[in-house]
Amino acid sequence: MEALMCTKLGDPTVNDQNSPIVVSKAAPIPELGSQTAVRVKVKATSLNYANYLQIQGKYQEKPPLPFVPGSDYAGVVDAVGPSVSKFKAGDTVCGFAALGSFAEFIVADQSDLFPVPEDCDLVAAAALPVAFGTSHVALVHRAQLQRGQVLLVLGAAGGVGLAAVQIGKVCGATVVAVARGIEKVEYLNSMGVDHVVDASKENVIASVKQFLKARKLKGVDVLYDPVGGKLMKDSMKLLNWGAQILVIGFASGEVPVIPANIALVKNWTIHGLYWGSYKIHRPCVLEDSLKELLSWMARGLIRIHISHTYRLSEASLAFSAIKDRKVIGKVMIVFDDVKNARSKL
Repeated sequence: MEALMCTKLGDPTVNDQNSPIVVSKAAPIPELGSQTAVRVKVKATSLNYANYLQIQGKYQEKPPLPFVPGSDYAGVVDAVGPSVSKFKAGDTVCGFAALGSFAEFIVADQSDLFPVPEDCDLVAAAALPVAFGTSHVALVHRAQLQRGQVLLVLGAAGGVGLAAVQIGKVCGATVVAVARGIEKVEYLNSMGVDHVVDASKENVIASVKQFLKARKLKGVDVLYDPVGGKLMKDSMKLLNWGAQILVIGFASGEVPVIPANIALVKNWTIHGLYWGSYKIHRPCVLEDSLKELLSWMARGLIRIHISHTYRLSEASLAFSAIKDRKVIGKVMIVFDDVKNARSKL
């Protein structure tokens, strides 16, 4: 089968003999390793910022070399173990793994797979687990976002950010989104976001304060931050007493310092969210979260925006799109004709 191999650590956007990634066209098709194993023929797999960091050796999980990167995916069941009761060959499924989805086939236990509703596009389903799963667990499970609360989303045009914006609207929150560039701002406005700030040419704090004043709102109740850096530090000026901070990631490259004395005085709650660790410590939370998200997708409550699609041989270009911040929503690798693989959602 065809698989993307990471043979050394480095920048996956490099597209020459020094690249840390190479496409193997003769990788062995994985065997069913247990009675409840399911082999999936992958239709599409998602690129996440974590995959980009992991190939560089900058992620918290550092697998031994060589390895096949990749986490969330969707496809068609190819074979099942003798004790599998949930799926049969031909079923459409999605799932997530620690590694291995950048390949034509992947094997997972039946407990790690979810049925994709008939009306849902498989490319869109492959984009769902990590980005929307992260935002759903953060906002619904951890922050318990309530109708009428004010949600501020930083990095709102990226994969997790766009998911957070939509989940915020489903929950009935007043959503304020921060992004950079007119194209991203226009897309967020088209989604019905209550207020969008273009950080490339506006003062974020002044713009949000003006909006809050006009709406007679006291401040921000939940801060969703996948960015870090100065923007996060400045955004703390907008937080209400009793606000909640969701620490999702540090796309800016700078880990912000949250002053504990101010958190104490203002009764802030700070949530660190490493979504992948729920698979080890609270798998039932992930299962319930993804089931609800698939239901929302089938009902049209959330929409998966596919920004770019690439073949496996174009993986370096796919990673470049993430590195250069050209993405609105998700970047996907598809194992099919790219022209016919674009999401219908």
